[in-house]
Amino acid sequence: MGAVEDRLAALGLTVQDVVPPVAAYVPAVRTGSYVYTSGQLPFVDGVLQETGKVGAEVTPERAAELAQLCALNAIAAVKSVVPLDTVVRVVKVVGFVASAPDFTGQPGVINGASNLLLQAFGEIGAHARSAVGVAVLPLDAPVEVELVVEVAG
Repeated sequence: MGAVEDRLAALGLTVQDVVPPVAAYVPAVRTGSYVYTSGQLPFVDGVLQETGKVGAEVTPERAAELAQLCALNAIAAVKSVVPLDTVVRVVKVVGFVASAPDFTGQPGVINGASNLLLQAFGEIGAHARSAVGVAVLPLDAPVEVELVVEVAG
C-alpha cells in the first residue's frame, strides 16, 4: 500500500475495486497529466447505500457520509488507471446533491467528500470545488461526486 491508502487505513477505510459503470462510460480516463473520473455514487460492495432527496428522505448529515463514500469510490476510479502515489494534486471536485426544493446546504454535504480527500492526500488534496443542487441523480442516489486529479509522469 502507498501513503494514500495508509492514511485511509488509519481512518478505518479501504479503497475497494472500482465500481462497475451503470451505463455506457468508463470509471476514469487519463489524458496527459490529468485523470478525470466519472461521477461516483455511494456504492458499497455493489449496493447503493441510500436513495432519495437530501432535506427530505435523507438528512444532510447522512448525505455528507454518502459524499465521503462517493469520494472513496472516486479514489478507486483514479487507482484503476494510475497508482495513487502518482497523484500530485487533487485539482477539482464536482459534487451533485439531489435536493428537496427548499434545501440549500449542498456545500456542507459535499464537505464529506472534500474532507476525506484532504485526509487521504494531505495538502495536495486541497482543491477547487463546485457543490450543485439537482432535482434527481441516477438510480435516485442522494449524492454524486467526480474528481479531476493531476498526476506525475
